[in-house]
Amino acid sequence: MSEEADLNRDEEQQVDEYEKVHSSVIFEAIRREGEHELSRPFSALWWSGVAAGLAISTSVLSKGFLASILPPANWATGISNLGYTVGFLIVILGRMQLFTENTITPILPLFIAPTWHKFNKTVRLWGIVFAANMVGCAAAALMLVFGHILPDIRLEGILSVSRHYAEATPLEHFTWGIPAGFLIAALVWILPRMESAGEVMMIVVVTYIIGLGGMSHVVAGSTELFILVARGELGIGVAVFGGILPAFAGNVLGGTGIFAALTYAQVREEV
Repeated sequence: MSEEADLNRDEEQQVDEYEKVHSSVIFEAIRREGEHELSRPFSALWWSGVAAGLAISTSVLSKGFLASILPPANWATGISNLGYTVGFLIVILGRMQLFTENTITPILPLFIAPTWHKFNKTVRLWGIVFAANMVGCAAAALMLVFGHILPDIRLEGILSVSRHYAEATPLEHFTWGIPAGFLIAALVWILPRMESAGEVMMIVVVTYIIGLGGMSHVVAGSTELFILVARGELGIGVAVFGGILPAFAGNVLGGTGIFAALTYAQVREEV
């Protein structure tokens, strides 16, 4: 005798909608998206990456704006980091090419079929997107410093946020970049299951935690470092080797080396 409830068609449809999506299904959805990204032409990846670099800079702007109006109190960072989520909302909902999202998306196809051809395509994707993100961040920094597009009091808030980020040592940027990379990869894994409202909330929650925790995100952090470079407060070598590359390594380790590898391990027998 069946133990299943006697449901009508509408109720069965509701059950199907609320039924838990298996990890293997999410894995396959992200793997297919990764295959698509690997096959995209240079120009599509490049301009999407430049746009992402510009857009993610609004996280620095928004956080700086809030910092400029808040008193120097311990609780102020809890408010100012709400602004940190803005750029990520624009980039992720706008489906722009952000490097840290690519620490998992194109990696899953490589795990399934680890060939030199696929490895080279992954390196190509990473190289294009990362370089484009850096160009977008640098352009945003130059515009902020030399474009006179903001009132001085708001620019001071951005500078204070940028100087605080630049105080971290290379080792700190590396170690603080690991959880940031892990969380962004986790966000990519979670989003296919979310509806529109839930998607927005999840992006806000995860990126707010990255900002509040003082973690190092290589793309958003690059805008802060480039701002200081443009103002002559920081050398380009210090910015690249003391901040950008250590955060890059930490983000890759957290996103690819830990989260993507564990994700594949849990589903490899099923896929």
